Amino acid sequence: MARYTGPRVRISRRFNAPIFGPSKYLERKNYGPGVHGPKSSRRKTTDYGLGLIEKQKLRYYYGLQERQFRGIYERALRRRGVTGETMLQILETRLDNLVFHLGFSNTRAGARQMVNHGHIKVNGRKVSIPSFAVKVNDVIELKDTNVARQMATKGLEISTSRAVPDWLTLERDVFKGTLVRVPTRDEIQPIANVQTVVEFYSR
Repeated sequence: MARYTGPRVRISRRFNAPIFGPSKYLERKNYGPGVHGPKSSRRKTTDYGLGLIEKQKLRYYYGLQERQFRGIYERALRRRGVTGETMLQILETRLDNLVFHLGFSNTRAGARQMVNHGHIKVNGRKVSIPSFAVKVNDVIELKDTNVARQMATKGLEISTSRAVPDWLTLERDVFKGTLVRVPTRDEIQPIANVQTVVEFYSR
């Protein structure tokens, strides 16, 4: 399945959750999309359907294709610890997600594009793979170009209301951030029930 590039509000309304961030349309129309509006009736959702919904919410939230997302679940399954928490930690420490958390871009899609276009360096080396797994004490910084600085400056201005997580440090003046530790389950606050996602894949 190709990465989703269609209407974002429609997806948020389908799952009744701010998948792509806060939206005034979601607040105004807090019911599913479609011509029947709030009067539309829906069948009772099965356990499989509930698992699918939670999985899709998390997948859209991080902007991943199905194969990528399942691969992350399988990696988490092989590691020691709680699979759901490990899965979230893998998702949160992806390079594109950290660029978003640092505020260099106001959206995960924009952060992914910055990485793809070679505007981001990790430990002094250019990395153009959004799924790059950042490790503790790795330093994330902008490539020293006018285009990269303009993009990051705009992103930081827009994302001032969004605090940088405690497990990251940001040196705003030099466009540099560091992953100081792996986030805990409580700090991530996922948009979906990750345990339901694990149960969905373990069927």
